[in-house]
Amino acid sequence: MLLVLWDIDGTLVDSAGHGRHAFEEAFREVVGGAPEWVEYAGRTDHQIAMAMLNGSSEHLPAVLDQLAVKLAARKEAIAEEGRVYPGVPETLAALHEHDGVVNSLLTGNIEANAAVKVGAFGLDRWLDFEAGSYGSDPHERRSDLVAVARERAAARYGEPTGAVLVGDTPLDVIAAREAGARAVAVATGFADLDALRESEPDALLQDLSDTEAAIRAITGAT
Repeated sequence: MLLVLWDIDGTLVDSAGHGRHAFEEAFREVVGGAPEWVEYAGRTDHQIAMAMLNGSSEHLPAVLDQLAVKLAARKEAIAEEGRVYPGVPETLAALHEHDGVVNSLLTGNIEANAAVKVGAFGLDRWLDFEAGSYGSDPHERRSDLVAVARERAAARYGEPTGAVLVGDTPLDVIAAREAGARAVAVATGFADLDALRESEPDALLQDLSDTEAAIRAITGAT
């Protein structure tokens, strides 16, 4: 079995900034005031929240709880103002029908927010949420989440024969490398082609608009 782990933001969808807005609203609700600017791309919600809280975990559970509430309230706006990247539905559907392939998620989003973002565009029909891993799972590094997803997939389907992480930043490529998974980089999100190329993924795509090419890159077919 091949476990295909999809990043969400910048890879599957553009949520039109609503994730950041929900984070800022959650911070104000719990802590008060506006958070200092922090880097979001390639980082998990846990890491983003800790950066906002200057490394203190005192308010972390409350901020993440409010983050789920605030993003859920924005689901319709995400659907109206956001977009799915080219070829995403076709690639997910083709992999869903591919023998021996399981589509799931490896995302920095907490699980509730992952469901909101992909559900806003109907992508959830091709994804097995129970075989994935999320920013709400225990982790120190993004690569830790690959092991979490593998354990869940093994419990559901038997031990995976391989895993591939599809993402849009060099941090996604690094996470795959550290976890012994294939890395497929897609230049639809937060990093340009040159930066992705320098990170040396196993495959590099401009986007997923060529479904056959995307399937070959993801499955490692020649």
